[in-house]
Amino acid sequence: QVQLVESGGGLVQPGGSLRLSCAASGSRTDYYSIGWFRQVPGKEREGVSCISRSTDRAHVRDSVKGRFTISRDSTRNTVFLQMNNLKPEDTAVYYCAASTLFSCANYLSGATYSSWGQGTQVTVSS
Repeated sequence: QVQLVESGGGLVQPGGSLRLSCAASGSRTDYYSIGWFRQVPGKEREGVSCISRSTDRAHVRDSVKGRFTISRDSTRNTVFLQMNNLKPEDTAVYYCAASTLFSCANYLSGATYSSWGQGTQVTVSS
């Protein structure tokens, strides 16, 4: 069973950038499709981005297209989420999670994902 730990969150001004890391232990990220999710208190969790198992095909939700990029570094057993041109509405706790599916199906809802990390807070504010 893979264990995931997120890091890299913080406070950034609108227009700024952050790179989130999702470090794996206990197994290799290569064996999973890895998704990034976010949640604001009082709102449902939403899928932000996903990188698929085996093909590393990347998916991002429409609201972050052109600003967020997901990547996998197999040598470091880590998945990254590069976030550029951040907006106040990106403020949330960001989580990563793993799915054994070969595709990123369901990443928008998070169904079939498990091994959730503890989350990292991203705050975009001036």
